[in-house]
Amino acid sequence: MRLVGIAALSVMLGGCASVTRGTTENISISSTPSGVEAVVSGMDVPTTCTTPCSVVVKRNADISITFQKEGYEPQVVSLSRDIQTGGAAGFAGNLLLGGVVGMGVDAATGAATDHKPNPVIVTMQPSIPARSARPPAPKKPRAPAPPPPDTGT
Repeated sequence: MRLVGIAALSVMLGGCASVTRGTTENISISSTPSGVEAVVSGMDVPTTCTTPCSVVVKRNADISITFQKEGYEPQVVSLSRDIQTGGAAGFAGNLLLGGVVGMGVDAATGAATDHKPNPVIVTMQPSIPARSARPPAPKKPRAPAPPPPDTGT
């Protein structure tokens, strides 16, 4: 009886996106110039890499990436989650095979979604040097003009 239950559960989950697509995805990250520090937030532990690089994230995570490099303005890119054709097909397979259980698994894991944009590409903008907080140095006074020549009249 137990074997029949396991077989039935396997058939039910066969159309499920978490089985066909997995619960994680690879995010490619690059920048111009390269060598920028990318801090990926929204994961169990924030991850840092140097561009170009890639990270594996959970499909249901709210991901944002902060780019920073000395001499450049920092940038933040927030990723959105969209249901793609492959995910939609797996999710729709639940209607035929997985039922409510498969739909629940997909919804909880985000297996039917992909993060956008992917790849994440940024062009860093040079930072503008901060103006000095000190006022400019006072100008030195000029020497007085010499008196006009005496014409003797």
